Amino acid sequence: MSEEVKAMQKNTAWNKFIKEYSIILVAAGLIIVATILGGTTFMNGQNFINIFRGNAVVGIIAFGTAFVIITGNIDLSVGTQLVIVGIILLSILNATGNIVLAIIVAVACSCALSAGVGAIITKGRVPSFIVTLGMQYIYRSLALFILDARGITGNVDAFKEISNYEIGGVFPLPLIYFAVVFVICFYISKYTVLGRRIYAVGSNEQATRLSGIDTDKVKIMAFVLLGLTVAIATIIEASRMNSINSASSGNEYELNAIAMAVVGGIAMEGGKGHMIGVLFGIIILGVINNIITIVGLNVYLVNAVKGAIIIGAVLLQHKKRD
Repeated sequence: MSEEVKAMQKNTAWNKFIKEYSIILVAAGLIIVATILGGTTFMNGQNFINIFRGNAVVGIIAFGTAFVIITGNIDLSVGTQLVIVGIILLSILNATGNIVLAIIVAVACSCALSAGVGAIITKGRVPSFIVTLGMQYIYRSLALFILDARGITGNVDAFKEISNYEIGGVFPLPLIYFAVVFVICFYISKYTVLGRRIYAVGSNEQATRLSGIDTDKVKIMAFVLLGLTVAIATIIEASRMNSINSASSGNEYELNAIAMAVVGGIAMEGGKGHMIGVLFGIIILGVINNIITIVGLNVYLVNAVKGAIIIGAVLLQHKKRD
């Protein structure tokens, strides 16, 4: 093989890496900028732990959201679904005092709710945007009605340890949950039949259906995976606060989760993106929120910065395809 051919292959491999994982370089650049702006306040071990802890709940939902977006759908109801599942979780916990039972029922209910949403979308041939927007209103309204616009508090002290215990007095458990969920989602997306079929449905649903794959079932399973991550996020949130508020819990979680996935390279039209990208999307938005706080930017401008970043990420996605 000539040196010229080898050079071309090397260049092609590098270009492919840049195209697929440019988000890593963006994250590295952002951390350098944050270090310059934030100095020792940013480059502090505890600060990095706080960034991950503060984004663990929404980040976990973002991994599940990625599966749904890859199929070409979207879910705007996960924030309010968290509230409903949280009410179920704490109600059973308070009634029985059994943490394991409460968690099992909460996980089952969350997966069932997401499966139901997926079934309505696939069997009813209704756009996911409309269905999940409607479910968002339904969940929040039911939560307000059930709790009379108040909150519910856990009565089992041991439940609080799920999120508030720190390994060695430093490392919070939610970071472990976050890492485990990432590894599982990465494995499903890259090494399982379901993962490959989720990408196939998002890339070309008609061709996938003609190949004999039940595309409706694949979409529903993507929603079930999202429901599972919502359940895990609910357990962490309810344990951390030892409560769920019907009016404020879960507010904008779905939008932040979508933003993390999109910034991480998950294409809104489906079929493209990687869980590693989502991980770095979470890191990027977490670092941005952190550095905005450190430099003292007006709180009213935070969402403006986020919005600009999301638009920029989508524009970059389109530029890569052109």
